Amino acid sequence: MAKVSEQWVEDGDKLIHIKKQNWNPMLQQAEALRQNGNAEFGESRLVGVLDAALLGEWLKEAGIGWDDPARGEVVKRKMMSGDFDKLRVWEGTY
Repeated sequence: MAKVSEQWVEDGDKLIHIKKQNWNPMLQQAEALRQNGNAEFGESRLVGVLDAALLGEWLKEAGIGWDDPARGEVVKRKMMSGDFDKLRVWEGTY
């Protein structure tokens, strides 16, 4: 994933941080892995491709930190929700 732009905007007594991300490389990687059948490695499964910036947004939305054990549940819930199908490599459930 590549950051496209970043800017800081003052709005009265607030400072707003605006970041634009290009998610296409992550989506292309997931598609390539799906097409090449790279989802299964013995008993292990590659569920999907996830960038740290997107994970950070999910954790912030859930109100938990990077070191919180519930982080795995946030990822599982988001990946299984159907909203992020294009990030999935393995189509099974876990």
